[in-house]
Amino acid sequence: MFCSISGQTPEEPVVSKTSGHLYEKRLIEKAISEDGKCPVTGDSLSSEDLLPLRTNSAVKPRPPTATSIPGLLGLLHNEWDALMLEQHATREQLNSVRQELSHALYQHDASTRVVARLLKERDEARAALAAAEKMVATSAAGGAGKRAHGDEESRPDGGKKARAGITSDVVSSMTALSKELSKARKKRQISASLAAKEALEEFTLLASQPLHKSTEPGIMAVDVHPTTPSLLVTGGVDSQVVLFDRAQGKITSTLSGHSKKVTAVQFLPKSPEMVLSASADKTARLWKTGPQGTASQCVATFKDHTGEVTALSVHPTSTYFVTASSDKTWAFHDIEAALCLTSVADASVQGGYTCASFHPDGLILGTGTTENLVRIWDVKSQENVAKFEGHKSPVTSMSFSENGYHLATAAEDGVKLWDLRKPKNFKNLSPYGPGVKTTTVKFDHSGLYLGVGGGDARIYSVKQDWEVVKTFSDIPKTVTAVVFGKDAETVYVCSMDRNLRMYGSS
Repeated sequence: MFCSISGQTPEEPVVSKTSGHLYEKRLIEKAISEDGKCPVTGDSLSSEDLLPLRTNSAVKPRPPTATSIPGLLGLLHNEWDALMLEQHATREQLNSVRQELSHALYQHDASTRVVARLLKERDEARAALAAAEKMVATSAAGGAGKRAHGDEESRPDGGKKARAGITSDVVSSMTALSKELSKARKKRQISASLAAKEALEEFTLLASQPLHKSTEPGIMAVDVHPTTPSLLVTGGVDSQVVLFDRAQGKITSTLSGHSKKVTAVQFLPKSPEMVLSASADKTARLWKTGPQGTASQCVATFKDHTGEVTALSVHPTSTYFVTASSDKTWAFHDIEAALCLTSVADASVQGGYTCASFHPDGLILGTGTTENLVRIWDVKSQENVAKFEGHKSPVTSMSFSENGYHLATAAEDGVKLWDLRKPKNFKNLSPYGPGVKTTTVKFDHSGLYLGVGGGDARIYSVKQDWEVVKTFSDIPKTVTAVVFGKDAETVYVCSMDRNLRMYGSS
């Protein structure tokens, strides 16, 4: 039996009641749906006129090309060629889709970066505008916070009113606090939660946060909040002071006001909402930081130097601070009155100051100079009571230990450790080779660890004969500051690549 339409053996045969012709069911139904006529006789035909036939399943005969081995090989060859062509076309389509996806991802990444940069610049501009508006409002209200260099009021004869100096009341308050601190130091106990030497050896990089502008990279100084260890302040080459909350992983405030690089920053220990900064623009500024989401403001500007302000140090009372400058003077300031009480210019000082730090008791001041000297001053009398010689290049950094009798100083020739009781240089550290400057030294609060920075960052153990406990060598540019978090559980490292790196136990 063969289909009257296709001439092939039907798989599902039906027969017409009217003409008796045999058809393949699917073919005749398609013909009826198109014109309603029998394709053989041309007579009218409907689906009701078709009768299905029951037949045994028939095996279709092989086509002539498949009846011989050469014919079968030809069929297989044709099938193989078609499969390869389809696979080639699929691969080309896959490569095209991959290229389109890669291009789309690149565009998305670039767009995201641009949007993030614009949002950051917008936030910085808003913060700067809010700070400027606040400053203008304060000035208009006659705020007494800001003071220019030598802002002594003019006398009728054209002269200037002399500075108050470090009065007996100031000396009395500093002396009383010094006695308390010295007495407490003798009884102080090392914190039980202080990170052990073995823990520091396992420190790894926890995070690296870019905080300042990429156009002017470099972080010059950093300080850790005295009561909230996750809050830090940094000063950068971009002239900005940045508050960073490590717990939230974001910048909480950007303080703009300086016109040149910021050389030093420090929280006030007893007023942690206040921040001091010094700058190469010859000024120091006092900032009041507000809660997150509110604008911070500059509440005082100190213009008492004629050269770059290279360092500042807050007295343990949190009432006074010292600035040191390349103009060969250091100045003693009253924070609450926003006044410079005295400016000390010693005729024996032939080079500008590079660093300065109060002793933990607050009655002596250490300064480093471009003369390669370390000078120790009696704050009460403002007299240079000692000079430490030995460095072969300008002193870059200094740090007093909380034990009260160790002083670490840094220069291009390395680190020198001094015993203030003798006084003498009892230990030299050479962390780097010739030509690599040691830029920073810092004791932790316990006095048991010393951080050193320059070509890399290193931690020394005081008890282990000043042995290197840990070296952080994954820093591409010069290290500018190394400070410790609470109980030395975290080490913060700043460098000239504008990143604040945080190391600790993972």
